[in-house]
Amino acid sequence: MAIDGHEVVGVPVFMDNYSWIVPLSGSKAAVVDPGDAVPVIEALRERGLDLEAVLLTHHHPDHIAGTMELVNAFSPGDGGSSRPAIIGAEIDRERLPPLDRAVDDGARLFFGETRCEVLAVPGHTRGHLAFVIDQALFAGDALFSFGCGRMFEGDAPTMWASLQKLAALPDDMLLFSGHEYTEANLRFARHLSPDDEALRAEQARVAALRAEGAPTLPSSLCDEKRHNPFLRCADPEFQRDQGHPGDPVALFAALRAAKDNFA
Repeated sequence: MAIDGHEVVGVPVFMDNYSWIVPLSGSKAAVVDPGDAVPVIEALRERGLDLEAVLLTHHHPDHIAGTMELVNAFSPGDGGSSRPAIIGAEIDRERLPPLDRAVDDGARLFFGETRCEVLAVPGHTRGHLAFVIDQALFAGDALFSFGCGRMFEGDAPTMWASLQKLAALPDDMLLFSGHEYTEANLRFARHLSPDDEALRAEQARVAALRAEGAPTLPSSLCDEKRHNPFLRCADPEFQRDQGHPGDPVALFAALRAAKDNFA
């Protein structure tokens, strides 16, 4: 996907994380969740991009550990005002690197002519944020392709409300998640709906991509709404199929618990 004529770049870090380089105006860029600074610095410099901001979805180390090294690599020697800004959740300020701007739900950030909308999506962590830039949704570990994050610091009603907020975004939005979990998530989705031919086709497509070492992201929010079991919990037919008619939160809680123990 292109923003301002330049492609969003997924930088693989650790075993299955992604840090995302988001093009802004001119040669500027933002980085979402720099778990490891070194590959992100290399990717920025290869493309002649200068870092303007770091956007942190949540406090887990695999998403923030490279923040200060990355910022320092693109800061002037005098530490002046042109230092890249670190942006994260106000509620989690004490668990994040030093923030230049602490934000909450509904905040709007402007990088030149590029606008970023902040959504609070607690559940995986209490201060989890998602960032919407143009038609791109950077959801961290709140929403995965065909899956969602574990509820480490939230309950089912909280997490379900967060997923509903993301599902309310336009269908043509593209989802950029924090991990390459699509294959495993599809196995669980097929377990729930073994006769779903669309899921079968998607599983074959994803397997081919991974066999080539290619990423499965981004995915379209339209496809996620149709096929992601955690977003389908409001569907009466899916509720009946899964034994929880009329209660999307109970179904979501049951599916999340089942996924936690799914081999």
